[in-house]
Amino acid sequence: MLDTNALPRGSPARGNASHWCSVSSQPIPTRVVLLAGPSGSGKSSLAAVTGLPVLRLDDFYKEHDDPSLPLVDGSADIDWDSPQSWDADAAVSAVVELCRTGRTDVPVYDLATSSRTGREGLDIGRTPLFVAEGIFAAEIVTRCRELGVLADAICLRGRPSTTFRRRLARDLKEGRKSVPFLLRRGWRLMRTERAIVARQTELGAHPCAKPEALGRLAAAAAGRHRTPAARP
Repeated sequence: MLDTNALPRGSPARGNASHWCSVSSQPIPTRVVLLAGPSGSGKSSLAAVTGLPVLRLDDFYKEHDDPSLPLVDGSADIDWDSPQSWDADAAVSAVVELCRTGRTDVPVYDLATSSRTGREGLDIGRTPLFVAEGIFAAEIVTRCRELGVLADAICLRGRPSTTFRRRLARDLKEGRKSVPFLLRRGWRLMRTERAIVARQTELGAHPCAKPEALGRLAAAAAGRHRTPAARP
C-alpha cells in the first residue's frame, strides 16, 4: 500500500472524486501517471491499491470489424498486442479532457466480443492526479508530456513466466477469447516480454517492479516527482 500521507483516500473506480478538492478556490492542476507494462504484469491491481481515480486505456481498443486491425505475422489472428489495434487519439483526448475539466466520456469495451457496448462518464472531480493504465500507455508518453499533463510514466515489469501464468488465469476466468487463442497469444508474449518492456522504456516509461512503482506514484501524488524528460 502507498503511504497514506502521500495519497488521498478513496476508491479507484469510475466516479466522483470531488472529496479531494482543495480548500482554496483556485483550480487544481490535474496531471496523469501513465502506467504501462506487458499484459498480465499487474497494472490494474497496482492502480487499484493507490486509491487514485483510474482511466482504463484498454477500453480504447478498436472494434473487431475495423479494417485497420493488424494481424499476427503468419497467422489469421488479430494482433491485439500491436499499438495499431488501439485508438491512441481517442485515449489522449480523454486524458486531456480529464486534466482540464475533471470528467470525460469513455467507451465501454467488451474484450470477449472485441466491441464497444456503449459509453459512460468518468468524473474525477478536482483531484490533482489520476492513473491511466493499459498495455499501450507508453505509446502516448510523448504526447502527454508535450501537452503538459504528464506527471510520470511507469512500465511495470516482472518475470515473464509469472506474467504468463497470471495473464492466462485472468483471461480464462474472464472468458476474454478462445482457449487456443489465449495459449498462442500467451506463449508469444512470454517469448517477447523483454522486448515489450524495452520498447516501452524507449518510449519514455520507467521500468520497475511493483514496490518502486508504488514509491513513484506516492511521490507524484505528493508533488515530489518531476515529469520524465524526453529521450534523445
